[in-house]
Amino acid sequence: MQRRDFPFYFLLCGSLLKASLQGEHQRRLYKDLLTNYNPLERPVFNDSHSLTVHFSLSLMQIMDVDEKNQVLTTNIWLQLYWTDHYLQWNTSEYPGVATVRFPDSLIWRPDILLYNSADERFDATFHTNILVNSSGYCQYMPPGIFRSTCYIDVRWFPFDVQRCELKFGSWTYGGWSLDLQMVDADVTGYIANGEWDLVEVPGRRNERFYDCCKEPYPDVTFTVVMRRRTLYYGLNLLIPCVLISTLALLVFLLPADSGEKISLGITVLLSLTVFMLLVAEIMPATSDSVPLIAQYFATTMVIVGLSVIATVLVLQYHYHDPDGGKMPKWTRVVLLNWCAWFLRMRRPGEGRVRLACPSGRQRSSVSSVELGSAALEPAVNMLYAGFRGVKGPRYAAAPDSGGACGPLLGPGSEEDGLPPRAPGFVLVGDHDLARILEEVRYIAKRFRDQDEDESICSEWKFAAAVIDRLCLMAFSLFTVLCTIGILMSAPNFVEAISKDFFT
Repeated sequence: MQRRDFPFYFLLCGSLLKASLQGEHQRRLYKDLLTNYNPLERPVFNDSHSLTVHFSLSLMQIMDVDEKNQVLTTNIWLQLYWTDHYLQWNTSEYPGVATVRFPDSLIWRPDILLYNSADERFDATFHTNILVNSSGYCQYMPPGIFRSTCYIDVRWFPFDVQRCELKFGSWTYGGWSLDLQMVDADVTGYIANGEWDLVEVPGRRNERFYDCCKEPYPDVTFTVVMRRRTLYYGLNLLIPCVLISTLALLVFLLPADSGEKISLGITVLLSLTVFMLLVAEIMPATSDSVPLIAQYFATTMVIVGLSVIATVLVLQYHYHDPDGGKMPKWTRVVLLNWCAWFLRMRRPGEGRVRLACPSGRQRSSVSSVELGSAALEPAVNMLYAGFRGVKGPRYAAAPDSGGACGPLLGPGSEEDGLPPRAPGFVLVGDHDLARILEEVRYIAKRFRDQDEDESICSEWKFAAAVIDRLCLMAFSLFTVLCTIGILMSAPNFVEAISKDFFT
C-alpha cells in the first residue's frame, strides 16, 4: 500500500465503524420499542383521553368515471398523522437514529376506511411502512386505487359538472376514542385527465350520532368536483345532430316531383335514432333525470317527424286529382291570398295572364268561324252558304278562378263557346260540314276541359308550394330556437365552449 492511500483508508474505516455503531443502535431501538408493545392497545397516556388523528389525501389521478354503473375510480395517496405515546425515545441514547419504520401490522394504526367503497376487497390501499420519529409522531401514507360509489347526475350531459364524495372514517372507534381531524387535500401532483377537468377538492369534517351510542362518530368527506370536457362529445354527437337536423329542413326545399321528399325525411329520422341509441348506451338506466343531449335528440326527432307529416300533406296537395273537386274557398283565401302575400310568393305566369285577359283572348278551340261566300262546286254539286261574321265568345276573369280568364257566356250562347245554329247559318246539300262542325265543337270542349284541369292542378300545386315555404320558415325558426334554448340552458355552457373549443 502506498503512502498516499493511507488517508483514504482511515476515512473508509471510520465511516464503516460509524455505520456499524448506528446499525447497532437502531437494532437496539427496535428491540426496546417493541418490548411489551401491543399493537391492539390504543397508544395514549391516559385511556380516558382521545387520540387525535389528522387525515388528508393527495389526489394523483382521476382514472375513470363509469356513468352507467355510477362508480368513480381514482388514484389517491392517503395521509394519516398521529402521535404514539409508546414509540418515543431519547436520541442521545441512540446516536444517529432519528426515525424508524415499522410495518403497519407491528404497531397500532387507525382503521380508517373509505365508507362508500365499491371495491371487491373494500380496502384497496397498499399497506406500507409507518414512519416514526423520536417524539412518537407517526406518518402513514398508503397509496391505492379507490373505486367509490358516486351519484352521477346526467341532467346536463355533456355540459355537466359532477360532485363525487369520498367519505373516510374509523370503522370501529368513536369520537371519544379517536378524534379524526381534517387536513386540506393536496392536488399538486395531479395528472390531468382527457375527459374530466378537476375543479376543486374541498373537504369537511362531519359528526354523526347513532341511536346505539351517545358518542359522536366523526368522518372526513372530500368532494371531487370535476367538469366534463365537451370537445369529444361535441364533435361526435352534437355537431352531427345539428347537421342532421339541418338536413331535415332540406325536405321542404326538395321539389315534389323528385319523389324523394319522404325518403329524405325517413332517412334523417333513422339517423337521429342511431345517435340516440349511442347516447343511451353510455347513460345510466335511470328515470331521475333526462340528459340534455337526449332532450335535444328527442326534440329534433319530433321536428323531423312533424316535417314528414307536413311533407305528406304537401304531396297530397301537389298531386291532387282535378276530378276530386275545386279548392275550397277558405283554403284559397288562407293559402293563395294571405300566406302567399306574407311569403311574397306569386303564381307562375300570374302577371302574364293578367295582362293578356283585358285585350287578348284566352286560347280556346274556335274563337270565331268565318266562312266565305257560298260557292257551288260543279264537281261535287255542293252548295253551301258562309256564315255571316259571328263574333267569338268574350272572356273575363272568373270570380273563383284566382285571376284566370274564362269564357263569359251571354244569353243564348252555348257552353262550348262556338256560335249556335242561327237563322243566318245556311247549310245546303251535304251533311259533312255539319259533322265537321260537331267535331270542332268536341275538340274545343276537350281543350277547355284540359285548360280547366290544368288551372285546378296549378292551384293545388301552388298551394303545396306555399305550404312548403311556410313549413320551411316555421321549422327553421323552431329548430334554431330549440337548439339555442336546450343547449344553452346548461349552467356551464359558456365556460365549456370557451375552454374546450377555443382554448
